[in-house]
Amino acid sequence: MPTMTDPRPNSTAQRDKETLIHPYTNLRAHLETGPLVITRGEGVHVYGEDGTPYIEGMAGLWCTALGWSEPRLIEAAKAAMERLPFYHSFTHKVPDVTVDLAEKLLAMAPVPMGKVFFANSGSEAIDTALKLVWYINNVRGKPMKKKVIAREKAYHGTTVASASLTGLPANHGGFDLPIAGVLRVSCPHHYRFAKTGETDEAFATRLADELDAMILAEGPDTVAAFFAEPVMGAGGVLIPPATYFEKIQAVLKRHDVLLIADEVICGFGRTGNMWGSQTYGLKPDMIAMAKALSSAYIPISALMVSEEIFQDMVKASDSYPVFGHGFTYGGHPVACAVALETLRIYEERNIVGHVRNMAPTLQNGLRALLDHPLVGEARGIGLIGALELVANKETHASFEPKRGVGAYAIKRMQANGVIGRAMGDTLAFSPPLIITQAEIEDMLTRTHKALDEVQAWLNGKTT
Repeated sequence: MPTMTDPRPNSTAQRDKETLIHPYTNLRAHLETGPLVITRGEGVHVYGEDGTPYIEGMAGLWCTALGWSEPRLIEAAKAAMERLPFYHSFTHKVPDVTVDLAEKLLAMAPVPMGKVFFANSGSEAIDTALKLVWYINNVRGKPMKKKVIAREKAYHGTTVASASLTGLPANHGGFDLPIAGVLRVSCPHHYRFAKTGETDEAFATRLADELDAMILAEGPDTVAAFFAEPVMGAGGVLIPPATYFEKIQAVLKRHDVLLIADEVICGFGRTGNMWGSQTYGLKPDMIAMAKALSSAYIPISALMVSEEIFQDMVKASDSYPVFGHGFTYGGHPVACAVALETLRIYEERNIVGHVRNMAPTLQNGLRALLDHPLVGEARGIGLIGALELVANKETHASFEPKRGVGAYAIKRMQANGVIGRAMGDTLAFSPPLIITQAEIEDMLTRTHKALDEVQAWLNGKTT
């Protein structure tokens, strides 16, 4: 396994330990192990400073859809820098390219949308959505309709508001989160939470009934919005059971509760359609997006809102003359130029069609690993998937968390040339959308070898 740290006083790894705070990292352990230093990327591979190539099985953080070193995106950024390296959209001003991107996104929307607001990250887009939920209900004369509902194991970001919507303990512990007004309903993961013999449809009905009961108990006049990822990413690549969103949306409509679709991971082809909302039949009132919007080459996010919501925002001008929300870099002209070129590439190269063609190789390959003694469930859609490792395949019993089986599996995958991500004992896969059949097969072969090494470790054999 490549060494994670370099003891030389001036090495990058040592300087990292002396200077950086790493997100989503055990900070104490990092001071001992140090980082894997990445120096360049090409296609679906990134390279360590020693030249070791790795298949980037997570497209970075679910985001580098077109892989690394795409020349058209590099040129788009360069040309934009030379033309207009920065301008803002505050106080009746706007870069022309920002308007071009807004127009393009509205034309691509899975359901009719009214306007686009730009930010820099998925967390900021979700934060904005929550603020707008509160804002428009003040305008609508419904000052009590402010509670919002999210799900156990949801991931919506790490700002104070978006982390409160997130349903993962690591995002709350020690941070005095979640904030008040965030309600939580059950996670729609059939493998873990369905009752014995309960079908997908029956499970979905039970969850919809739970949502309905919660809204009624809280009071429909106090519940404003429901936030949902089409596929729950960081919670473990959780695929909704059949009929789930159909039944959930019927409850929301009955109680006048807005649906906010978090498309930060699912948007722009990941599930085999341009939007996860298309894959699962969502009809959202707002849509948050980021990550693959620019193939992660430049930070950018966006929130699309319905025309009805925008008109309420306009009405708010009578009471609040200034819409007091925005970000210096929202709609940055360089980011917008790169995003526009990214969207052109998706269309010209039929990336969605490519995802559909490659999906069977990934999904069938993951399911083939169900034969492995460690794998309890293989799940996914399009080019996103996961393997859930279990101590007992028959009972679905998990390993004791302190054993760190998932974390060890990721180490073995890395030793075999694949960068993955563990959410507990679930191994996620979300490769660049440009990945080929041969590269998927190679990634899965290396993963199988890593799983064999984990099994040997569990059996007391040194790996």
